[in-house]
Amino acid sequence: MTWSEVFELLTEGVQETAWMVGVSALLTAVGGLLVGVLLVLTDKGRLRPVNMVLGAIVNVGRSLPFIILLVAVIPFTRAIVGTTIGTDAAIVPLTIGAIPFFARIVESALREVPPDVVAAATAMGATRRQIVAKVLLRESLPSLVAGLTITVIALVGYSAMAGVVGGGGLGDLAIRYGYQRFETEVMIATVVALVLFVQLVQMVGDLLVRRLSHR
Repeated sequence: MTWSEVFELLTEGVQETAWMVGVSALLTAVGGLLVGVLLVLTDKGRLRPVNMVLGAIVNVGRSLPFIILLVAVIPFTRAIVGTTIGTDAAIVPLTIGAIPFFARIVESALREVPPDVVAAATAMGATRRQIVAKVLLRESLPSLVAGLTITVIALVGYSAMAGVVGGGGLGDLAIRYGYQRFETEVMIATVVALVLFVQLVQMVGDLLVRRLSHR
């Protein structure tokens, strides 16, 4: 296989990986943020049982290795997307696997907000919704962005594992060509592309965190 052919395959693999990771990261950011906020808001009082149930579900999601989760949710993936092969199908288990991970990061970031800040907002008559939106989320924004960066990088690794079952992307490229067909050039190119992909995500995340920290 020539390097031009490798480059063509690699370009398609990068595009598929970017699509899978991008869509699943967006869904994870929304879902994980909601779950994380609920974990904090239901931690005390009469809603404590809700917190226990929600926390147990999150812990179950975090305890399953992604490759097992990938296979376990195949019926659900087929029901949602209509197929279990391809990049669109891979987005379903990627999102399901990442939401519990990010939810715990959100919970931890919100708990790091100084209680005095929350108490001051409460004393000024702020509602619970205002406290969440204008105090907790705003004060913890750098930590949330840093946590999302970690989550996106984890999704890159998950997407590579999804290639084992025909999920597409760079993982699928490495399995089909680099491993099964012994195309060493493809394997090397895939490894380099994954490293560069992760480096780019980390650089963008670090830049955003620095800017948000110096507001």
